[in-house]
Amino acid sequence: MTRNTKQRAVIREVLAHADRPLSTSEILETSRGQIAGLGIATVYRTVKALVEEGWLVPVELPGESPRYELSGKGHHHHFHCERCKRVFEIEGCAGNFKALAPKGFRVTRHEMVLYGSCAVCGRTPLGSGQARQI
Repeated sequence: MTRNTKQRAVIREVLAHADRPLSTSEILETSRGQIAGLGIATVYRTVKALVEEGWLVPVELPGESPRYELSGKGHHHHFHCERCKRVFEIEGCAGNFKALAPKGFRVTRHEMVLYGSCAVCGRTPLGSGQARQI
């Protein structure tokens, strides 16, 4: 059983109030506003424990470190902003991908990631240096 420390409570709160999947560095940055001196090792340990408990699930993107979101959400996909590197949830699904599989193949699941610029970065001209890097 995992102890419920103030640090863990704040990390849980940050994740519960996030409107998108967060990386461990985003969790650390946001949590530090409430817990001075919080370290990345504590974030990693807490995230690992929350995944093992089934409270969090990793969001895996090709070539990226995982982000984490609350478990139990309905089927959805993700949008990855290529400028600020944040990941956002896309509600629902684009369609029946079973029809794309070759004859005789059985699709058991699928993942889709859209790439581009988020609403904030889309309003910022390239090269302006205003896109937030995390």
